[in-house]
Amino acid sequence: MRAFNFSPGPAALPDSVLEQARDELLDYQGKGLSIMEMSHRSKEFMAVADSAEADLRELLGIGGDYHVLFMHGGASMQFAMVPYNLAGPRDTVDYVHTGSWGTKAIAEAEPLARVNVAATSGATGFDRIPARDAWRLTPGAAYCHIVSNETIGGVQFHEFPETQAPLVADMSSELLSRPIDVSRFGLIYAGAQKNLGPAGFAVVIVHRDLAGHARPGTPRLLDYGIQAENGSMFNTPPTYAIYLASLVLRWVKAAGGVAEMARTNRRKAAKVYALIDASNFYRAPVLRQDRSVMNVPFTLADASLDGEFLAGAEARHLLNLRGHRSVGGMRASLYNAVSEEAVDALIEYMKSFEAEYG
Repeated sequence: MRAFNFSPGPAALPDSVLEQARDELLDYQGKGLSIMEMSHRSKEFMAVADSAEADLRELLGIGGDYHVLFMHGGASMQFAMVPYNLAGPRDTVDYVHTGSWGTKAIAEAEPLARVNVAATSGATGFDRIPARDAWRLTPGAAYCHIVSNETIGGVQFHEFPETQAPLVADMSSELLSRPIDVSRFGLIYAGAQKNLGPAGFAVVIVHRDLAGHARPGTPRLLDYGIQAENGSMFNTPPTYAIYLASLVLRWVKAAGGVAEMARTNRRKAAKVYALIDASNFYRAPVLRQDRSVMNVPFTLADASLDGEFLAGAEARHLLNLRGHRSVGGMRASLYNAVSEEAVDALIEYMKSFEAEYG
């Protein structure tokens, strides 16, 4: 029996995807070798990469006015690539600061442009999205950056802002979890290891008007225009990670697409939050209107019981529930591949633990 995995990333993958990868590991489609051993220029791998892009475009409704890039470096490399490509050293860039990943993105941008923190919820411990009327956006900013879902703090934009500057979003922990209107964004990027596939690469969805204008001195590998011209193959891409992502994308399509993912994900999260809100033993630190559907942080009334809670969970094969070291407590990540069966098992355990220790 496989355990129920609530890891924030690298995260759960669908069983059927892992089973197909296992079956094809040594011999991909009768070729006598693994796809890991094939040239990234081979017709077999090119077909995989093309299929992955086509399926992603279909699932998210990505038009032809956007490039889709498969990039090395995860989302963290995008923290620098965005200002390298979209701003000059004297340009002002706006950042809405909602948590730990926003902190990291700002730190990478500060040496490369003039960063204006247009809004922050730091004063309240990043427990909310700053009220829109409190934002102080810069006229003529090169772009406005948000983290649409903060994996660590469990804060999520449920509605996206209208901005004059191109809107840039780190969607690492929610891409493919719900429908989005891509046309509202200048650029979307996401580390793969949440809902898309294994760790090792990131997806970048960038409007064609924003690519090809990197500042002088930008490393060629980090230039969106060059990457687009070369079909994400300016150098050897992470071929096996892209192959696995192609299987995940097919799984999402077969399961009903992102609209069905959204319905299931809302149902899963609602169950966990309902238990927490009905309890005096558990507490969710995020304001209700801004709670994440993907990452549910919670604390116990007595923090000295944290170790006991985690040990009991592990004994029941409920894994990776420890909160991030920077905030403590617990966190259940409910990505697409986390089944309702897993969520129901977690809820039953939380109820039994409260009954015993509450």
